[in-house]
Amino acid sequence: MDHMCAPVLEALAAYRAQGQTPFTPPGHKQARGTDERVLAVLGEAVFTGDVLAISGLDDRTRSHGVLARAEALMADAVGADHTFFSTCGSSLSVKAAMLAVAGPHEELLIGRDAHKSVVAGLILSGVSPVWVEPRWDGALHLAHPPSARAFADAFGHHPDAKGALVTSPTPYGTCADLEAIAEVCHRHDRPLIVDEAWGAHLPFHPELPTWAMDAGADVCVTSAHKMGSGLEQSSVFHLRGDRVDARKLSACADLLGTTSPSVLVHAALDGWRRQMVLDGRKLYDRALALAEDVRCRVEELPGLHVHGRGDFCDPGHAADLDPLQLVIDLSALGTTGYRAADWLRERHRVNLHVCDHRRISAQLTHADDEGTADTLLGALRDLVRNAAGLSPARPVEVPDPPELRLEQALLPRDAFFGETEQVPWDEAAGRIAAEMLTPYPPGIPVAVPGERLDGEVLRYLRTGVEAGMVVPDAADTTVRSVRVVAAPGPGGGRGQRPA
Repeated sequence: MDHMCAPVLEALAAYRAQGQTPFTPPGHKQARGTDERVLAVLGEAVFTGDVLAISGLDDRTRSHGVLARAEALMADAVGADHTFFSTCGSSLSVKAAMLAVAGPHEELLIGRDAHKSVVAGLILSGVSPVWVEPRWDGALHLAHPPSARAFADAFGHHPDAKGALVTSPTPYGTCADLEAIAEVCHRHDRPLIVDEAWGAHLPFHPELPTWAMDAGADVCVTSAHKMGSGLEQSSVFHLRGDRVDARKLSACADLLGTTSPSVLVHAALDGWRRQMVLDGRKLYDRALALAEDVRCRVEELPGLHVHGRGDFCDPGHAADLDPLQLVIDLSALGTTGYRAADWLRERHRVNLHVCDHRRISAQLTHADDEGTADTLLGALRDLVRNAAGLSPARPVEVPDPPELRLEQALLPRDAFFGETEQVPWDEAAGRIAAEMLTPYPPGIPVAVPGERLDGEVLRYLRTGVEAGMVVPDAADTTVRSVRVVAAPGPGGGRGQRPA
């Protein structure tokens, strides 16, 4: 296929050149109705590129096949059978994949380190989760993706499960052994869904971790805005093989998605695919070299340690590591990642990615260069010089890995939609959560609806919030109270217990 072309971008240019006059949405009519104060911030090009997808970019019957050609080019670029664009982020794409594989009360094997969007998919669908344990690093208090053995054991206990879902890479850059997990799934003739939101760049350089389609996954969900050049909310999901019906997957995406997709998002996706096919190898040669240089220079700073393969990829932990995720342990400075991240933004206007009780992280992409690297390094040097003023930090009571795992007492959907009540956090132990409690970022729920809360997890969340953790999806974001399933009356229970 001709990867020099970009069908969406070319159709958008033609729309402008033809001088078409819309009597359709969007109501700003090619920026003519946009407030000049808005244009001063956003620019006119945002609005002149914001056209209706149907009866705008394409005609009423989609006869030009603009989006279909762009998706086919993306599929060809990465070796997928089918590719779908989404303007609702991978949060929608992963839900569509789940719904295409399992239905209400059917089982799906899911790594417990899944993103909150996966839990939202369980709530919407009524799918019964069979949680597969991550590979825990008790010393560093980190979860790496589950092993193939863990998925094999789960299939052994739940042979009727409709498939499996694993997150790889994690927000910390650690990767699963996808080839081995895919082999386990296919041995049972079940599909593997990979939430590869942090891995949109992986197909475009051989020194990056193996991407999901090359490892044998059936469905792969990627966020082009995270590590690629897509706009926020841009997602691509790929399909290979026939274990998941392409028409059903498309129908599930249509069920959840908007009928007013953003042409701006589609255009950026189209252009990013062309950029990666033509120049991706060269861009990531440079990005990987820059990342290695930054790693070495950060490691020289007292009190900072950049995690590498030696920390994360030893036997029993992760299978691989994306070197573009710079995960920096600063526990030797006596402060938390929360305080450090806030200080770096306030003092140096440097915005970091994941921060937790002992780490900060900075993601590098093909867009970074020596200038942005020097900005980061200068800020970190200043952090080290001023660390005494950031300590002592409030302690976070992080449980040992076994204490983080909660019993799934009800289906997530039943707990979320059932009768609920708000109770003080120190009275919630033993109660069943009716909400997600998710430190964000990275967005992996500590508790999901239907799980039975315990004192260790509740103390972790409360001490975390006091230390700077953000739990934005809680009804009470201070976690001084928690939403739980209402106590049953004399007549009985509160919904169906998962298998």
